[in-house]
Order: sequence, then C-alpha cells, then structure tokens
Amino acid sequence: MVARELSPDRARSVADRVRLIWDGLADAWGAGGGVAYAWAVLLIIQGLLPAAAVTLTKDVVDSLTAVLTAGPGAAQSEALAAAILWVGLLAAVLLATELSGVVMGWVRVVLGERVSDHVRDRVHRQAVAVDYAFYESPAYFDRLNRVLGEAGSRPLAILQGVGALVQNAVTLLAFVGVLLPYGAWLPLALLASTVPAFWVTVRHKRRHHEWWETRTETTRRANYYSLLLTNSISAAEVRLFGLDRVFAPAFRSLRARLRDERSALERRQAVGRLGAAVLGLAAAGGAMAWVGLRALSGAATLGDIALFYQVFQRGQGLARTLLGGIGQLYGDALFLEHLNGFLQERPSVTSPPAPAPVPAVRRGLRFENVTFQYPGTDRPALTDFDLDLPAGKTVALVGENGAGKSTLVKLATRFYDPDRGRVTLDGVDVRDLAVPDYRRLVTVLFQFPVNYQATVIDSIGWGDPSTPPDRARATAAARAAGIDERIRALPGGYDAPLGRWFEGGQEMSGGEWQRLAMARAFYRAAPIVVLDEPTSMMDSWAEADWFDRFQTLAEGRVAVVITHRLTIARRADMIHVLHGGRVVESGTHDELLDLGGRYAASWSSQHGDDDVGDTAVREYAPSRQAPSVLQPSIP
Repeated sequence: MVARELSPDRARSVADRVRLIWDGLADAWGAGGGVAYAWAVLLIIQGLLPAAAVTLTKDVVDSLTAVLTAGPGAAQSEALAAAILWVGLLAAVLLATELSGVVMGWVRVVLGERVSDHVRDRVHRQAVAVDYAFYESPAYFDRLNRVLGEAGSRPLAILQGVGALVQNAVTLLAFVGVLLPYGAWLPLALLASTVPAFWVTVRHKRRHHEWWETRTETTRRANYYSLLLTNSISAAEVRLFGLDRVFAPAFRSLRARLRDERSALERRQAVGRLGAAVLGLAAAGGAMAWVGLRALSGAATLGDIALFYQVFQRGQGLARTLLGGIGQLYGDALFLEHLNGFLQERPSVTSPPAPAPVPAVRRGLRFENVTFQYPGTDRPALTDFDLDLPAGKTVALVGENGAGKSTLVKLATRFYDPDRGRVTLDGVDVRDLAVPDYRRLVTVLFQFPVNYQATVIDSIGWGDPSTPPDRARATAAARAAGIDERIRALPGGYDAPLGRWFEGGQEMSGGEWQRLAMARAFYRAAPIVVLDEPTSMMDSWAEADWFDRFQTLAEGRVAVVITHRLTIARRADMIHVLHGGRVVESGTHDELLDLGGRYAASWSSQHGDDDVGDTAVREYAPSRQAPSVLQPSIP
C-alpha cells in the first residue's frame, strides 16, 4: 500500500499551507458552479456597503447639524433638503445591506450543500478505491475517522473563510481610505491593535490541532463504547451480562479525560483573548482621545467624530476578524492535510496498464508457491502455499482457526496480492487481469455477511448491481439457497423490506439472513464460487438439503466451501486440510480417514466411528435441481 504522507518539513511550511488552502478553495469553487459566482459578487457588494453607510452617516450628521444651526429661510430649506437626500441615500444603503444579507443567506445554504455533498462523494469514492487492507489497520481507521469527523467539512469552511476574508478586506480597505485624511498613523494603529488577538488565535489553532490529532484513538474508543450501549447488534449481550456496568463507566472516563483536556485548552485561549482585548481597548481609547482633542480645538465636526468612532470601532473589529480569519484558515489547513492525505492514498492492488483478456475459466484457480504476510504482523499467514481449485469440482477447505482459510479468500478475490508466488486463473496470473473484470468472475458468501436493511429483491439483486434486479434470477437464487418459501411468507414477498432499522421492516433469524446472503452470492452467477462457513447457522437436516442443491448449482464452476463441519466437507469431491498456512493433507473423505492424519482425528473426535447418521440425513433430504438460470455465463 502506498501512503502519500506530507513530510514534517512540508507540513510546517507556509507554502504548503497556502497550497492546501488553494486546492481546497478550487475544489469547493468547482463544486459550487454558478452559485459560487453569485456568492463572489455578493461578497464584494457586502464588503462595500458598510463603508458607504459609515460615510453617509457623517454626511447625515453634518447636514442635520446644518439644519439646526441655520436660521429660518432659504438656507434652512436648502439644508433640510440636503439632509433628506443624505438620509434617503443612507436608508437605501441600509435596505441594500438587508436585502443582500437575505440573498447571501440563501446562496450560502445552496453553496454549502453542494460543496458538502461533493466532498462526501469524493470521500465515498476514495473509501471504496483504497485497498481492503485500509480497513484492517487501526492507523488507517484513525485517518478515516479524522476525515469523516472534521476534515470532510474543511473545503466548505475554507470557501466560506476566504469569502469572509474578501468581504472584510474590502470593507477594511474602504475604512482605511476614510481614515487616511485624519492621519496616516491611524490605519497602522488600527492594525497593530489586532495583532495580539491574531497571535492568540494562531497559537490556539495549532495547540487544538495537535491535541485533536493525538486523541483520535481515544475519541474512537469512546464512540465505540457508546455504540455498544446503543446498537441493536450488542443489545442482547449488554442486557444479559450487564455489560452496561463496564461500557458506561469506560465511556464516562474517556469523555471526562477528553472534556478536561479540551476545557484546559479553551481556558488558556480565553486568558490570551482577554489580554489581547485589553490591548485593543487601550488602542481604541487612545485614538478616541486624540479625535476628541481635535474636536475641542475646532479641527473636527460632530460628523467627523461620529464617522471616526464608527470607522475605528468597526475597523478594529474587522481587522481582528480578518486576522482571526487568517488564523482560522491556518487551522483549516491543518485539518485539511488529513483529507488531502486520504484522498491521495493509492491502492497497491491495481489493474495493469495493458490487462490480459479474461480467460474462459475451464481449468480453474491455482495458488502457486504463495507466501503472504499481513502488514504489521510478525508471521506469514500462508507459506509456500500450493493449491489447485479445478473447475467442475467441489472443493472443501478445513482446518483450525488461523490455518489460512480466510486469507485464501482474500487472495482469491484480490483484496491482497501475494508477497511471493502467484494466483492463476486458467494459467493466467490474476495480477495481469483488470481488477474489476476479475472480480466479476468471483462470488463469495463471506463468513459474516451484511444484513442489508433493504427489500428482499434489492438485497438479493445487489449480488450483481450492474443491472436492475431481475425477479426471475432472484427467485431462482433464493430457491437454490433454500429461502424462497420463507420470502413468500413475508408480507409483500420479494418486495418486503427487511431489518428493524427503518419503519415496516421484517426481521429474520440468523439462519435466514445467512441463506439470503447465500442467494445474493448465487445471484451473481459467477464461474468462481467461494462459500465461507455457509452452514454455520443451519441445522444438520437443512445443511444436507442445501449441499445437494449447491452441488447441482456448482456444476462447471470453481466451487470452494470453507467449513468447520466435516459432515459438509465429506460430500465434496476433494478435501484439503490447512494447518499453519500450508496444505498438509488432501483427498476424499474416505482417503483422509484411511490416512489417519489430522482430518481423521478431527472426524473421530466429532463423530467417533459412526458414519451412518450423516447418510441418514442425506437420504432424508433428497436432492433438488437448481434452476438453470443460475448457471454461469462463461466468457
């Protein structure tokens, strides 16, 4: 697996921060479409309107003063007309401010929805594109949790943050233009008074990011305990064993730790912000004292005082907001690194530049001298592993837990590639085939299948999502899995919703869910069929009936059954016994009993010398023909 991490030096560079912000802004802008342009225009308008309102306020105050000081007559009438004009213009600006605010509110919602959906779509596509190993590594889970928890919203935050910066910068520049006639030092004093608040913001963002990054696993574990206390999957054991006495205190302990640490961070920021605010007030007080002295000497009018007070007060707030926004963007870039790193993750299981043609699957699948070790583990799962899975034969794989059976499934589906050796299909190395093309040849009933909260027809039809669900194929698959009668008994039959997550769903037993997953695997009609513990939730009568169906269904296919039940394994054409990542015994049931090895010992421990009971089961449940519609389409 290739992980494209940012180096520490790059992660600390300003240039890298700017690049991340620019990339995030460009991505969000592209997702916004025409709405983003409307948003940009409104930003400029909203940036200019406050300066216009402040400037007009001076003219309104001065014109009203002129009305009050002018004597009766033409001069007063002229002053009144001018005052009415300035008041009207100010009212128009204020109305435009309110109107633009209303429109901007709608634009921000629409833009936010578009950007958020765009980012989630990218995350979803990448979550499927990364290697399966991603989901078997705690470190990668931490990364995904960061992405889903906060980084996924950062492009929108950057877009809105940059927008606020642009709007505030336009307003601040306009205010600087207004202040310059009063003294060139005033804009500098205005900016200088906000520097302490900026420093506090940046420092807090870095501290908060470092804390958030190092506490990801703790947060995940707290969420895990919360899930155990609230999820239907664990509800039975929690109640029976009283596990709430374990999980609830553990959750509270972790949350208390996180809460206290976060509180300490915020407390330090609050102290810093208080100090910065005191310095800002001192600067504002000095400036106001200066303009007051000018007014007393007759160098400024009441309008000048009103204008200066509004410009300096609002300008100081704008400058503080502007610098704070830069600090916020800095924080967004810290979080954005995780999203960027996740989206740049490249899978190691890939298609070759020039894929080989898909073979006809006439000979079968073969593992040739395969050695494989999971990343981060200290021993191989398979060592010099050789195994032939011929087409047209039913092969059973047995062995204790950890023998390598599940690893074989992951290699057969190309979730992983071997470290040494190769897996071939009709003599062609599967790494020479396009990954999607190869995987379409394989169908698997996993040991722990997903119980989809959907209708029956959808749950089965998702075995082959390339086309809309076909009811005839779904029915045939359900019959082959022995679940058709149960489905027809449901209210709504194949259109019945399943599960309890949503209103009106029908619950099924564990064995019924397993058979439904089996029907989904059969629906795919692929030439390679792998069933991992397919009868773990069936009784002996049901499993005998099912296996007879399966043998008919598997004709002409590569058919593999992984099982701990030797009563199932004995019916296969060939049995392979796995131990320590190798095949240690191979043969038919009778041949392995005669060999007197691991298989014979396991059979004896389970059944003694009684070989009659299973035969009786077989005779009790005669075979049924699987529908021909399920036969695979051989390329």
